[in-house]
Amino acid sequence: MHARTLIQLLKHHCIGLYEIKCIHAQFITHNHSSNPSLASALIRSYIASQDLNSAQILLLNYFPSSFPSPLLWNQIIQAYSKTPSHSLQSLLIFRRMLALDRPTLCLPDKYTLTFVITACSRQCSNVCGENLHGWVVKSGFETDVFVGNALVNFYCVFEKLGKAHKVFDEMPERDVVTWTSLLRGYAHCRQMGVASELFCRMPERNEVSWAVMIAGYVGNERYSDALRYFHDMLSSKDDGVQPNEAVLVSILSACAHLGALDQGEWVHLYIDKRGLIGSPNLCNALIDMYARCGRIDCSMRVFNGMVKRDVFTWTSVIVGLSVNGVGKDALRFFREMVAEGIMPGSVMLLGVLNGCSHSGLVEEGCSIFYNMEHLWGVKPGIEHFGCLIDLFGRAGLVEKAFEVLKSMPMEPDVVMCRALLSACRVHGDFGLTERIIDHIARLDCSVYGGGYMLVSNIYASLGRWDAAAAVRKKMSEEKIEHGPGFSWIESSKSL
Repeated sequence: MHARTLIQLLKHHCIGLYEIKCIHAQFITHNHSSNPSLASALIRSYIASQDLNSAQILLLNYFPSSFPSPLLWNQIIQAYSKTPSHSLQSLLIFRRMLALDRPTLCLPDKYTLTFVITACSRQCSNVCGENLHGWVVKSGFETDVFVGNALVNFYCVFEKLGKAHKVFDEMPERDVVTWTSLLRGYAHCRQMGVASELFCRMPERNEVSWAVMIAGYVGNERYSDALRYFHDMLSSKDDGVQPNEAVLVSILSACAHLGALDQGEWVHLYIDKRGLIGSPNLCNALIDMYARCGRIDCSMRVFNGMVKRDVFTWTSVIVGLSVNGVGKDALRFFREMVAEGIMPGSVMLLGVLNGCSHSGLVEEGCSIFYNMEHLWGVKPGIEHFGCLIDLFGRAGLVEKAFEVLKSMPMEPDVVMCRALLSACRVHGDFGLTERIIDHIARLDCSVYGGGYMLVSNIYASLGRWDAAAAVRKKMSEEKIEHGPGFSWIESSKSL
């Protein structure tokens, strides 16, 4: 078959990998190996089909006397740089590109450098990225906005905000991506004050800029600030800016953590109005929000209306049922999900165990805990052990709970110790309380104010006022404070 015909065949988007390999075979057997255009078309087709290994072999082995264009190098470097698992390969190909006998025929351009610096960010290659920065300066690409954006993002990934800001300041031209990359870096490093100042200075904002700020506040547990920015976004004069899926997921998370049901319901109506209710991510966020706000009936309505459910959907509804005290339903949904062939994860198993604990389903909870690694490949973590201790404690099996605490492969945390002490107090097992207090003292689990206060109160309930006073004195001497509790109250759709 003529080379021109083969090239036309390769340009068809419906062609599969098998057909590409057949054309490659003709390329070898029908003396087309002297046709660089066909070789280039084959490489592009392999890249489009995600067969990067074949594309790389052809790129590096075909051109003995001529050199592939920078465009081909860029395409394969970019393809490898898109995922962390392959990004190292893009760096190796870049080194091969620099090692060519006649490098002037194929010099890296601004796109090459952008892709390779991005690969360093994904590969977590700090030294390589800084070396590339030096290469950028030597080659005169430091003024290019694409290369600058990649460098700002690279330094932000490694939390080197000083260097990121220096690159930012030295860029003669900046676009919205430049500003947003630096913004994301400060938000990720919990410097929301600096991020807010940058955001106010931005000459142009888009949906991603707003999403970064709102997600940053949610990630830093500043939920009321996230809501404020969301309302600012809705009234913003930025051209064409509307909350995207990422913003809406973040704001539903903020409503969930604040228990802001009215505002969460308004967001739900907004999602319906925009025709976005088909998004699994938004549905999962709605299920979680309603469950955290105590409206498990609304969670179930969203769940039942979903056409496609993923493991996150099942996790949201099972955890939601558990935290709302409907452990039997959580267990039923869990069994239904497993029957559909969906493998539960660590968070879901934690939710089921929590539901069993609150519903007194001791046998079922034990069965799940002791089989979770064997059946689903999830090794019990400290949170799962905490649920098992709580399960036994609530059922009055405090001695069993104490045995679990002592046999754990990791040191128990203060929450676990407090749960066990509370169970002793509720069930009046003061003999065991003394043993647990001695065990906790050796582990030093009561170093937090709440732990000390609980021990003090238990001593007081036992009538051991001298011991209670000694604990309070120790708190005073070591300046351990028992912080006051607080909660958010929603009134007239404000917090």
